[in-house]
Amino acid sequence: MTATGPAGRPTGNPAAVSGGAGGRRGVELCLLVGAVLISVYGYVAVGLAHDGAVPPDAAGYGAGLGLLALLAHGAVRVRARHADPLLLPIAVLLNGLGLVLIYRLDLETPGDRAAPAQLVWSTLGVGLFIAVVAALRDHRTLQRYAYVCGAAALLLLAAPIGFPEVNGARIWIRFGPLSFQPGEFAKVLLAVFFAAYLAANRDALAARVHRSVPVLAGGAARERRMRLPAGRVLGPVVTIWLVSVGVLVLERDLGTSLLFFGMFVVVLYAATGRASWVAIGLLLASAGAFAVGSVEPHVHGRVEDWLHPFASIEAGRGPDQLAQSLFAFAAGGMLGAGLGRGESVLIGFAAKSDFILATAGEELGLVGLTALFLLYALFVARGYRTALSLRDPFGRLLATGLATVPALQVFVIAGGVMGLIPLTGMAMPFLAQGGSSVVTNWIIVALLVRVSDSARAPDPPPTLAGLPDRVPAGEVPR
Repeated sequence: MTATGPAGRPTGNPAAVSGGAGGRRGVELCLLVGAVLISVYGYVAVGLAHDGAVPPDAAGYGAGLGLLALLAHGAVRVRARHADPLLLPIAVLLNGLGLVLIYRLDLETPGDRAAPAQLVWSTLGVGLFIAVVAALRDHRTLQRYAYVCGAAALLLLAAPIGFPEVNGARIWIRFGPLSFQPGEFAKVLLAVFFAAYLAANRDALAARVHRSVPVLAGGAARERRMRLPAGRVLGPVVTIWLVSVGVLVLERDLGTSLLFFGMFVVVLYAATGRASWVAIGLLLASAGAFAVGSVEPHVHGRVEDWLHPFASIEAGRGPDQLAQSLFAFAAGGMLGAGLGRGESVLIGFAAKSDFILATAGEELGLVGLTALFLLYALFVARGYRTALSLRDPFGRLLATGLATVPALQVFVIAGGVMGLIPLTGMAMPFLAQGGSSVVTNWIIVALLVRVSDSARAPDPPPTLAGLPDRVPAGEVPR
C-alpha cells in the first residue's frame, strides 16, 4: 500500500513506505547494537593477542560506548524521527574501531596513552551531536548566518599563523597542555557558507557568455567564439583559490588547502551542473600545488618523500615514516596479521594520528581495509542521497558539502599513507587520534541527520517560496 501525503499524493518517502519512522528507528537501534558489539569484539581481540587475557576494562568500554550510542539514538528518535537510519550506526562503528586501534597502539607505548583522552573527546562529540539535533529544528535557519560562518571560518583558518609550527606545519593552536586544530571547525562553517552563497548565485554561475578569442590556424590569426564564464562569476572562484593557496603557503598545510578548495568545487558543480567547473578547479588546484611545492621547503619535502619513499633506506638512515607505512600494508596481505599482532608502532610518533590507517592495513589486511572504505563510501552515499531528495537549494548543497568533507579526507589521507599522493597531515575521520577531528565529525553527522530528517519527513513544512522540500515520487531531481 502506497503511503500518501496531503491531498492523497504519494510521498515517495522510504520511511513512510516501509514501516514508518518507528520502523526506521528500530533498524537504527539494531545496527547500533551491532556496531557496539563489533567494537567490543575488537577490543577483546587486542587484549587476547597482546596479553593472552580479556582486558579488565572491556565491560566498561562496551558499556560506555553503548551508552553514548543509546543517548545519540534517543535524541534522533525524539527530535529527528525520519532521519536516515544508517548515518548514526556508521559513525558509532568507525568511532569504536578508532578507539580500538588507538588502544592497541597504546599497549606498545605505555608512556603515551591516547585512548582515554580520545574517549573523552568522543563523549564531547556525541554531546554536541545531541545538542545540534535537539536545538536545530530546521537546517534552513543556518542560511541566515552564511556570511557570519564565512568570516568565522577565515578567522579560524588564519589563527594558527601566529603560533609556532608543529612538525613543519602551522595548523595547531596551543594553550599550555591544551591544543586544537581550528581548521577542523572551519570546514563545517565553510560548508554552510558555500551552500548559502552558491544557492543564491547558482544561476549566474551556470551562465556562459560568448567571447571572441584569437587563435592561430594555418599561420594566420583568426577569431573563434567560445563559451566562457563571465568575469564577475570567475571572481569568487579565483578568490577561493587564492585563499586556499594562501593557507598552503602560510600554514604549509597541503591537506586543509585541498579540502577547502575541493569542497568548494564539488558544491559548485552540484549547484550549476557544469562539468567545466570541475576542470577549472582541477587546473587551479594543480597549478597552486605545483607552484607552492616548488618553492616552499616543507611542502617540497613531502613531494620528494612521495617520489622517493625509500631514499632514507638507500642513504643508510633506515626506513622513514612513509616507508614503514608501506611495509605495514605489505605485511598485512589479504587477511592481515590479526588485531594486536602487527608492528606498525615502528612508524613513530604519527602512528596514532596520520598513519593509523597503516595499523588497520597490517592487522586487518586488504579485506579489513576494504570494509573500512565501504563504510566511508556508504556514509558519503547516504549524504548524497539526502541531497538528491531535497528541492530546497540550500539544503541540497549543504548536504552535498557535508558529505564531501569525509570523502575528500579519506581520499587524501589514504592516498598519502599508501604512497599514491604526497602526505597531507590530516586525520582519518573518526579513526585517528585527534580531539578536534572527532568532535567536528560528530557535528557533521548531526547536521546530516537533521537534513535527512527534512528530506524523508512525510509532511515537510513549506519553504519560504511555498515549494516542498522533497522531490515528489517519480520526479527526477534537477
